Amino acid sequence: MKPILLQGHERSITQIKYNREGDLLFSVAKDTVTNVWYSVNGERLGTYNGHTGAVWCVDCDWDTKNVLTGSADNSCRLWDCETGKQLALLNTNSAVRTCGFDFSGNIIMFSTDKQMEVLKKAKEHSRQINDIQPSVDLTIFISASKDNTAKLFDSTSLDHIKTFKTERPVNSAAISPIMDHVVMGGGQEAMEVTTTSTRIGKFEARFFHAAYEEEFGRVKGHFGPINCVAFHPDGKSYSSGGEDGYVRIHYFDPQYFDFELEA
Repeated sequence: MKPILLQGHERSITQIKYNREGDLLFSVAKDTVTNVWYSVNGERLGTYNGHTGAVWCVDCDWDTKNVLTGSADNSCRLWDCETGKQLALLNTNSAVRTCGFDFSGNIIMFSTDKQMEVLKKAKEHSRQINDIQPSVDLTIFISASKDNTAKLFDSTSLDHIKTFKTERPVNSAAISPIMDHVVMGGGQEAMEVTTTSTRIGKFEARFFHAAYEEEFGRVKGHFGPINCVAFHPDGKSYSSGGEDGYVRIHYFDPQYFDFELEA
């Protein structure tokens, strides 16, 4: 599994996102830049420049016409995907942490630290939740937490289904669209990294079987904690973004698809 290395950011990656077809991969980081890459070969197709603070989130609409980004500069911006032109600027009263489109592409959503209304609560983690990602059919989602676990939940009832345990904080987790697998990325806190060797840091993407909750594989590569992971929509590859500022695209070997965990 030889990765494709994407080098287009000067600071740590905050989120990566595929478009629906999976031919484009968007990456945002703490360096104000939003990049778009051709996921097949890692070619950088362009950048979206305009934010003046760290960019925390990115999303692309259903037919890959528009891109949405949210930043620590207290703004949410809408871009033309092809030309990179800024189409709209929404000023907010605090940093934008998450953003997204509805399926029609006509409605956008974003959340800030100050504008929220609690609709439903489920407290299953003992420490901060770093990431939440839904399954491809939106029926379940996975949460990644500083309490060294990732957990599966029912999207409607918020019932807790499965738990995946590690020895380090989990920064991100994603659900495979074609297999009963989840991938998790994490490591130590960024401020603790410099005092230890990369081996001790456990900077590996870890694969668990979703039904049996058992780990069956690890992929090394990043020189620092993994901040975000994402499966390609066809399930044949995954990407990870790290504290080291790199995005890595990994295409699975054929034996990955034949693998069956012994119960």
